[in-house]
Amino acid sequence: MPPRIAIKRAYEPLADGDGCWILVDRIWPRGLSTPDLRLDAWVKGVAPSTELREWFGHDPVEWTAFGKRYFAELDARPEAVEELLAACGARALTLVFAAKDADHSNAAALREYLRGRLAEGKS
Repeated sequence: MPPRIAIKRAYEPLADGDGCWILVDRIWPRGLSTPDLRLDAWVKGVAPSTELREWFGHDPVEWTAFGKRYFAELDARPEAVEELLAACGARALTLVFAAKDADHSNAAALREYLRGRLAEGKS
């Protein structure tokens, strides 16, 4: 498990200490080219399903329900979670996303999920 898990919008610049940059959206961020992001990896498998993303629509009222549904999807895709963790090894991990609302993004929920795994002693 990485020593630190952060989140950052794809439109923000890479900074010292960001560590390994992993795009965790299913769709490429609008208006950005591959060189713009300088990603270490793009792990689409940890992104919410299209159906869940469209249902949620970044509505803060649905945040708790979104988290429960998203965590269930992640539990059903352990290989994708392992791919994400293996991509960075023991380096600091920055989950990169495109949504405007960082607090209610899939990256924020994924960070919570990964921290829960860490607390349970799962890698």
